[in-house]
Amino acid sequence: MSEQAQPLNANFKPRIFSGIQPSGGLTLGNYLGALKRFAQKQDEGIETIYCLVDLHAITVWQEPEALRRNTREAAAAFIASGVDPKRSILFNQSQVSAHAELAWAFNCVARLGWMNRMTQFKDKAGKNAEKASLGLYAYPALMAADILLYHATMVPVGEDQKQHVELTRDIAAKFNHDYKTEFFPAPEPLIEGAATRVMSLRDGTKKMSKSDPSDASRINLTDDADTIAKKIRKAVTDPEPLPSEIDGLKDRAEARNLVNIYAALADMTPTQVLGEYGGEGFGKFKPALAELAVAKLAPISDEMTRLMNDPSEIDNILGDGANRADEIAQPILGKTLEIMGMIRSR
Repeated sequence: MSEQAQPLNANFKPRIFSGIQPSGGLTLGNYLGALKRFAQKQDEGIETIYCLVDLHAITVWQEPEALRRNTREAAAAFIASGVDPKRSILFNQSQVSAHAELAWAFNCVARLGWMNRMTQFKDKAGKNAEKASLGLYAYPALMAADILLYHATMVPVGEDQKQHVELTRDIAAKFNHDYKTEFFPAPEPLIEGAATRVMSLRDGTKKMSKSDPSDASRINLTDDADTIAKKIRKAVTDPEPLPSEIDGLKDRAEARNLVNIYAALADMTPTQVLGEYGGEGFGKFKPALAELAVAKLAPISDEMTRLMNDPSEIDNILGDGANRADEIAQPILGKTLEIMGMIRSR
């Protein structure tokens, strides 16, 4: 293959980076949309780096003790979901100062117009945009730094985060163009799985969220077996039996959501689920889904409880991960600043 015909990122080591904001209240949506997939990626022969992005969390006010607890809880969720700290790098962002340093450099590369197009700032700031923190406005540049600091080539994300990966690609391309280099890769978003967007158990048109006033709308990763089963049994459905074909779920948001959840938990496709349960009513399907959810999620809840009862174990894991992350990050940061004309004597 000629040099011109080489695929994008051919000169970069395949590496996955992703992170979760430690804002508390992780749900089934976080597990199916992120944590479960993170654990699976360890088996694909690609280096995996996972980060608890506590610097992103403080773009809005955080009570300090709550942030510390939430960071440990998120770490516990990663580990309990199958992310092995020995096979992956798991750390919290603030322990690796290169994230903030590279973010400043990218603040000077990114354009104001790019930031103005970011929909999440508009959603979070709402009508009080003038009172929002500068960090909330600029944090997409920090997200780009998170990814590019490790020369990550792939980023597992949900649909709602795809825009941030596109911005990261724009920043990488502009840096490379401005400094006449090919130093940064163009990371690809990885959007996979039957339930990348898990919806509320009370309203299938709304995303499952920790902020919903009704705890029955979601399954928390800290819920015990009885609570998980009860929430599944009481999930809103319609009176019709499940269809045999996927097209039959088109206008049935709640039914489609439960089928997608089953498929994701069982590592099946929605079509395979309907092949097994098509024509059956929810009186049969819900108990089967509840049994499956308990089998998959209750051990996660139990392990999270064990880890949270020993925070020093979590802190040691995060500290070790930060040291390993820093070994990768510092040379990339140093080379970035050198390319930009900075002098570093250390």
